[in-house]
Parts: sequence; structure tokens; C-alpha cells
Amino acid sequence: MTVTVTPFLRTALLLDAAASGVSAVLFTFGASYLAAWMSLPEPLVFWSGVVLFPWTAALFAVARRQVVSRMVLIDIIAVNALWVAASFGLMLGGIIDPTALGIAFVATQAIAVAVLTELQFVGMRRAAA
Repeated sequence: MTVTVTPFLRTALLLDAAASGVSAVLFTFGASYLAAWMSLPEPLVFWSGVVLFPWTAALFAVARRQVVSRMVLIDIIAVNALWVAASFGLMLGGIIDPTALGIAFVATQAIAVAVLTELQFVGMRRAAA
């Protein structure tokens, strides 16, 4: 089943792509600074940024289409939901021991991704209706 990419859905995808692109650059090229500042493992910050480059490109590609497979949108929503779960899981699981600033940063970016995910879900449902 295909879904028409409405202006609302396109905006949600483009906002996600823009935020992901900024994060990719910030995390990749500022990994050592961010890691020290927030007491996060530098490889975690760096590789999180590297992973976001192709993700950004994929989001831009999907946003530019007129129609897209519903499964593609579900995959985007699922990956975003996994990012949110992993972000909180790292902190709550004791896997990392960030500073208060690190906790605020990880939580804020996870909440932002959760909001974008919800917007994409709403956009997909409205477009399919």
C-alpha cells in the first residue's frame, strides 16, 4: 500500500532530516568535545553521528517523493522509536554514567525524536485516511 506524502508528512520528515543532519555533523566532528563535556563515551558519540549521515539522506529522499510505501514510513517510525528507547535505555540501564548536562542532552534529543516520530505517525495516518 502506498501513502501520498502530504505537506504535513513532508514537513515532519524534513524536520527529522534537518535535526538528524545537524546532529550528524555535531556528533561526528565534535565527538571528543561533547564526550568530555557530558561524560559520554567518545566512540558512542562519534558513531552515533556517523550513522546519522545515511539516515539523513534517506529521510530527505523519502520526503521528496510524492508517494511512498506505507512500510517505508513504518520503518522510519520504528527506527526513530528504537533510537528513543536506546537513548533512555543507555541511561536507565547504567551502561553510561553521564553528567547532569549529559543526561539533559540525551533526554532532550530523545524527546525531540519522540515528538518527530509522533508527527510522522500522525502524518502517515492522515495521509492514508
